[in-house]
Amino acid sequence: MTMIAPAFQSSNITKIRLRLHIPGHYQQEPVISRLIAIHGLVVNITGAMLGKQTNGEGRFDLELRGTIPQIRHGLAYLESLNLKIVGKPNTEGDGWSC
Repeated sequence: MTMIAPAFQSSNITKIRLRLHIPGHYQQEPVISRLIAIHGLVVNITGAMLGKQTNGEGRFDLELRGTIPQIRHGLAYLESLNLKIVGKPNTEGDGWSC
């Protein structure tokens, strides 16, 4: 499993930021919606890139909030789809470092 350190923790709620690459063949799949509906995470899309510039791939900058088990299960779900997940180590910085 990809290890992404929690950026914020309060009252058992943790927040992480990551960049998720979703290949074109998952375009019709509700990948991000399942993080909310099945894994109970709060998902904030802080950036996205779609279209011709990404060769059919979607790139999403996400902030995930939930308990550590919820986040672990959500990340395991994404990894089960063989999606590229890149962590955001500098959560206080303005730009993505990946």
